[in-house]
Amino acid sequence: MSRLPVTKTPKPYVGGAFIRSESGRTYPLADAAGAFFAHLPQCTRKDLRNAVEAAAKAGPGWAKRTAYNRGQILYRLAEMLEARAEEMTAVLVRFGVARAAAAREVAAAVDRLVYYAGWADKYEQVLGNVNPVASPHFNFTVTEPMGIVGVVAPDAPSLLGLVSLVAPVIVSGNTVVALASEATPYPAVLLGEMLATSDLPGGVVNLLTGFRRELVPTFATHAHLRALNAAVGPEDAKALRLGAADSIKRVRIAGAAKPADWLSAREESVYAIRDFLEFKTTWHPIGA
Repeated sequence: MSRLPVTKTPKPYVGGAFIRSESGRTYPLADAAGAFFAHLPQCTRKDLRNAVEAAAKAGPGWAKRTAYNRGQILYRLAEMLEARAEEMTAVLVRFGVARAAAAREVAAAVDRLVYYAGWADKYEQVLGNVNPVASPHFNFTVTEPMGIVGVVAPDAPSLLGLVSLVAPVIVSGNTVVALASEATPYPAVLLGEMLATSDLPGGVVNLLTGFRRELVPTFATHAHLRALNAAVGPEDAKALRLGAADSIKRVRIAGAAKPADWLSAREESVYAIRDFLEFKTTWHPIGA
């Protein structure tokens, strides 16, 4: 007896749970051949605000974890992605990426998570400092996470671009609200399934699906987003910068100076971690 397959209902990942859009809206997603694949939730500004609340609840606990523990958790996520590499590669192929390129993208995403996991307990020694001062004091500069960071992933590469923007933000104790690729959001949904069964606490990374034209203005102006890490075109970059100026937040636009080469080692750096840190200077009398 023949049967219809049970198709997956993709959902965004927010606060450690899979949600439907607050409005109930969805939009159809087609694969590279033009065949219907699934209905994805069309997240709204209210969904973004709910995700920010989830990130705010998760933030203090995540920031208090030891740097070593955060590194272990990112490394575990890399292990999970590598274990499901064939599945992720098949998804990228279905949405138009050549198989060899898809395999390279998944492998690079795994390597990028491992790279930033390795920096977790080392960036403080590189970016912090003991400062010489003209008085009998120790003067230390130490780093602290900023808080909640908004991420807008590039349309392509949909997986590697998202991982490259999220990993350097969360490794230092920040939390993230991310908008998946508009053109190819499903790899982010699949990544959310891995996050849900990883050691990463719910709410540290929140993944939304939907349209940039609806959500970018709210990313730009939301007062509780302390910074933005985005890979967008000139118009969206302008909107993010203008909104960020009103709400006083830091903005990093990937590929603004030169086109991003996501597979290159140039796209991974301790300075990508630095962009989402605050620096605090402490004085202490010598001998006290």
